[in-house]
Amino acid sequence: MKGLKIISTGSAIPSRNVTNDDLAQVVETNDEWIFTRTGIHSRYFCNEEESTLTLATDAARKAIENSGINKDDIGCIICATLSGDYASPSLSCMVQACLSLPQDIPVLDVNAACSGFLYGLEVCRGMLNATEGKYGLVIGAEQLSRILDMQDRSTCVLFGDGAGAVIVEAAQDAYYDSVLGAKGGKQILINGIGNKAQYIEMDGKEVFKFAVDALPKCIRKLQEKQTFTLDDIDHVICHQANSRIIDHCIKKLKADPDKFYKNMDHFGNTSAASIPLALAEMDEKNMIKSGDKLLLIGFGGGLTWAGTLITKE
Repeated sequence: MKGLKIISTGSAIPSRNVTNDDLAQVVETNDEWIFTRTGIHSRYFCNEEESTLTLATDAARKAIENSGINKDDIGCIICATLSGDYASPSLSCMVQACLSLPQDIPVLDVNAACSGFLYGLEVCRGMLNATEGKYGLVIGAEQLSRILDMQDRSTCVLFGDGAGAVIVEAAQDAYYDSVLGAKGGKQILINGIGNKAQYIEMDGKEVFKFAVDALPKCIRKLQEKQTFTLDDIDHVICHQANSRIIDHCIKKLKADPDKFYKNMDHFGNTSAASIPLALAEMDEKNMIKSGDKLLLIGFGGGLTWAGTLITKE
């Protein structure tokens, strides 16, 4: 099977910036309490005109424009989300319609929560290999603010809205590999359609224990498939859930902290959007050079985990 390489990135964030001090007006908390436990100072929430769809569409449009390819050459569209505007049609189908993308290609959503974008990359790879397509559009987008209980300070301070997207190319010589896994559990729970309460519920202690195990596990499993050390990797981009999770694993792995990118301080946890948002932000800052080896690590609700080795063209 051909692997993938990233051709371009794009991102979109809502207009409403919400600081920890803003949240202190609606729930008993403060900036010091939140930041010392999470590394988060602020996040973005959608206004009434914004939604998962508008964010996903904007991020996808930018990624397509930045790629320089003809949008008619896109061979599949995969959206990773748990907060689409509709149960059906899928978010990916709505993005397809909004951007007038090809109609004779596979288009679908993936829900693997905070690992969703990496699951989406692997689904995209399978689709492109099966159809002999060349380019794929993979999006991570969330509007988590609409499923937050603003009276629950253990969850409402953590999450934000946003979207990131990439155009990837299927290539035989691509530096690419992935591992995916899950163990069913309700430690992060959102009730489905028809339930009155559809807020995010979370067992924070159990999720932390899961995450600090999952992150190094992904690296070890990738190392079993590919011969590399962290010294061979230019950037490690983890799901941006909590700075303490990443710091714990850096210490456990005896790794160079400078390789691990963090932006949860101003985005919070955006679930499936966090890794593509980080990729796009790093791209905008010219931090990623052509050919850089990237290690992407996701972990979250499901409970799911994923690791991906990939380069940017």
